[in-house]
Amino acid sequence: MKKIEAVIKPFKLDEVREALSEIGIAGLTVTEVKGFGRQKGHTELYRGAEYVVDFLPKIKIEIVVNSDNVEPAIEAIIKAARTGKIGDGKIFVTAVEQVVRIRTGETNEAAI
Repeated sequence: MKKIEAVIKPFKLDEVREALSEIGIAGLTVTEVKGFGRQKGHTELYRGAEYVVDFLPKIKIEIVVNSDNVEPAIEAIIKAARTGKIGDGKIFVTAVEQVVRIRTGETNEAAI
């Protein structure tokens, strides 16, 4: 089992969710986050004063999938989230040792 974390632009969330749903991934966790990478940030004008916005709003999506579904999930996220501009985001894949469904006590593959 693998955990896929994707940090994407907020307006791409619905497209990514639909793309994952189309390949059979039903559950995901979404968190509103802020951060920056190469995109750095930008300056904004507010009430006549210019200020720097260092942290940009992003969405973090977390899913846990069987090892067989990792590549299709990554491809679906990339296809749905890509704009071709700086700040499209990143995808991180890590190993998951154990999963437990609290309600039923099911573990690992059965709990996904």
